[in-house]
Amino acid sequence: MNIILIGYGKMGKTIEKIARSRGHHIQAVIDVDNRAELQSIQNPDAVAIEFTQPESAVENLKICMQNHIPVVCGTTGWLDHKPAIEQLCQTHQNGFFYASNYSIGVNIFFKLNEYLAKVMQHYPEYTPSITEIHHTEKKDAPSGTAITLAEGVLANYPSKKGWKNEMTSAAEAQLGIVSLREPNVPGTHTIQYSSTIDDISITHLAHSREGFATGAVLAAEWLQGKKGIFGMPDLLNNVFSKI
Repeated sequence: MNIILIGYGKMGKTIEKIARSRGHHIQAVIDVDNRAELQSIQNPDAVAIEFTQPESAVENLKICMQNHIPVVCGTTGWLDHKPAIEQLCQTHQNGFFYASNYSIGVNIFFKLNEYLAKVMQHYPEYTPSITEIHHTEKKDAPSGTAITLAEGVLANYPSKKGWKNEMTSAAEAQLGIVSLREPNVPGTHTIQYSSTIDDISITHLAHSREGFATGAVLAAEWLQGKKGIFGMPDLLNNVFSKI
């Protein structure tokens, strides 16, 4: 398969290594220095994998849609524009795959989070919260993964009506997300339910970027030849059916 890498930071380089190890060809590498070259790429048989920054992702995705290049996107922090990108995908009959996190382990963790929230909604003496830790280079806060986790809690925990990016008290209607930034860490997410008696928590701790990169390449393999809007539940349907 031909892959167009959009973004060549640490994640892009890890994706390149995984893609080559699986026998794929890197047709082009687009980064800040040659971003204009993306406009000239015309290959519907290729799949783009986009991991850049929130301020550039939307334009990158628009170009892919207009040039009929199916695209797997892992950039977070731009989701206010997601409905417009999805409309472009439908207009141009393209393929678009988005996930806040491509790690298979994290996506199983999302399901565990939803199940735990369903159980804990019956125990109001516990207060839910989310803590996420990422490297200091990550610009958006909270992380896209933390927002997905928050949405999973809110869908199954009726007493919380929204989230905000700070610690909250038990009396508040919003779910608190604490964002910490530390040097050289791939990412940690913890869901905690705290009471005066005890705490219950589940944590996902990434050891490297390879899990995220592998998931992105698997998504690109799955997306090739498809038209429509997809996400990790589509890719991992067999896994989720067993949970």
